[in-house]
Amino acid sequence: MSEQNTTPKSPTWISDWRPEDETFWNATGKFVARRNLIWSIVAENIAFSVWLIWSIVATKLPAAGFHYSTDQLFQLVAIPGLIGSLMRFPYTFAVTMFGGRNWTIFSTTVLLIPTFGLAYFVSHPETPYWLMLLVASTAGLGGGNFASSMANISFFYPDRVKGWALGLNAAGGNIGVSSVQLLTPILMSVGLINLYQASPVAGVYLQNAGLMWVPALIVAIFGAVMFMNNLTSAKSSFKNQLAIIKRKHTWIMAFIYVGTFGSFIGYSAAFPLLIKTQFPAVTIAIAFLGPLVGSLSRPFGGLLADKVGGAIVTFWNFIAMAAATIGVLYFVGAKDFTGFLVMFLILFVTTGVGNGSAYRMIPSIFREENIRKAQGKGEAGRALAMKTAGIESGAALGFIGAIGACGGYFIPSSFGKSIAATGGPALALEFFLGFYVICLALTWWFYLRKTSEEASASNLAGARV
Repeated sequence: MSEQNTTPKSPTWISDWRPEDETFWNATGKFVARRNLIWSIVAENIAFSVWLIWSIVATKLPAAGFHYSTDQLFQLVAIPGLIGSLMRFPYTFAVTMFGGRNWTIFSTTVLLIPTFGLAYFVSHPETPYWLMLLVASTAGLGGGNFASSMANISFFYPDRVKGWALGLNAAGGNIGVSSVQLLTPILMSVGLINLYQASPVAGVYLQNAGLMWVPALIVAIFGAVMFMNNLTSAKSSFKNQLAIIKRKHTWIMAFIYVGTFGSFIGYSAAFPLLIKTQFPAVTIAIAFLGPLVGSLSRPFGGLLADKVGGAIVTFWNFIAMAAATIGVLYFVGAKDFTGFLVMFLILFVTTGVGNGSAYRMIPSIFREENIRKAQGKGEAGRALAMKTAGIESGAALGFIGAIGACGGYFIPSSFGKSIAATGGPALALEFFLGFYVICLALTWWFYLRKTSEEASASNLAGARV
C-alpha cells in the first residue's frame, strides 16, 4: 500500500485492501480499519441520537401548549422509525456506489435538517399536527446511517473478527439512543443560544433538543473528512448488489432481525412515552437505561456468536425475550413500576444480544453459500466467491437492517393503538410475544435443524468460522 493510502489522515481511495491476509492485516490493515471504525461510531452515534430525538420531545409537547392526543404523540415518536427504515434501502447501496467516507460525510451533513427544523417548530404551539408530523419524519434521516455504516465497516474487517467489529460499530451507534434520552431532558432546562427568540415553557427550552446536536454534527463531519477512507474493493454496481433479494436467507434473516433490532429501536422510541402514560408519577429521565443496556450488550452478542455460533445464541435469546415480555405484561398489568422496569431492562439486554448474534450470522451465511457454489472451480473460483460474498454480505447487512428498522415504527404505533383501544399496552405486548415465538421457530428450522442438507449448511453458516 502506498504512503498516500496508509497515512492516518488520508481521505483518498484505498486500492490495496486484503484483511484476510494476516501479514497485511497486522502490518497495516488493523490500524486503518480501527481509525475508520472509530469515526464511523462517532457519526453513527449522533445519527441515532437525532433519529430518537422525538422519543423525548413528544413527552414535553402537551406542557408546551401542543394539543395532541396520546395516539398522535405515539405517532410522532413512530414516524421517524418508519422513515429511517425506508432510508436504509438506498443507504445500503450507497457505500459501494459512492465510497464509505464520502457517504458518511453526506449522510451526517443532512442531519442538520431535522435538528434545525425541530428547534424552530417546537417553539410554535400553533403548528398543526400534520406539519409537526412532517418535521418529525425528517429525523428518520438519522436512521438510514446505520445501514451504510455497517455495510462500510464490514468491508474493513476480516471474517474472523467481523462479529466483534460490527458489534462495536452497532453498539456505538445504539448508545446514541441512550445519550439523547439522558442528555436532552437536562439540556432542555438550560438556556442555550436561542436562534428563534423562543421563551421556555414550564422551564423547558424545547428548541435545545435540536440545537444541542449541531456542534457534535460538525465534529463528526470534520472527522469523516480527515480520517476516513474509501475502499475500491467495496465498489460494486447496483445491479450486482440487488442479487441479494433473490437469496432466501436475506428474507429469513430480515424477519428475524425485526425481532431483535426492530424490538430494540421500537422499544427505545416508545419507552419514555410508555412510562409517562402508564406510570405518570415516575420521571422519564430513567428511560435512558433501557437503550443503554441494550447497546452495551450488543457487542457481547456478536462476540458470543463468534465463539459458539450465531444461530445457537439467537435461538436461546428469543426464548429469553419471550420470557421477559411475559414479565413486562404481568407487571404493567399490576401497575408495579419496579417489576416493570426490571423486566423491561432484561428485555432490552436480550434485544442487544440478539442484534449482535443475528448480525454475525449474515456475513457467514453469504460466505458459505458462495464458497459452496465455487467448489470444483479452483483457487481462482474461491477468490471470486470470497469477493462476491463480501459485496453481497455488505448489501445484505444494510438491506436486512432496513427491514429490521421497521420495528421503530410498528412498536410505538402499536402501543399507541393499543392504549387508544383498550386503555393499556397489553394487547401490543401480546402481539410482540407471538412474533418472538415465530422468530424462534424460524431460527430453529433454518439454522439449527439437522434433518436436511439445506438446514445443516445454514447451521454451519450461522456457527463459528
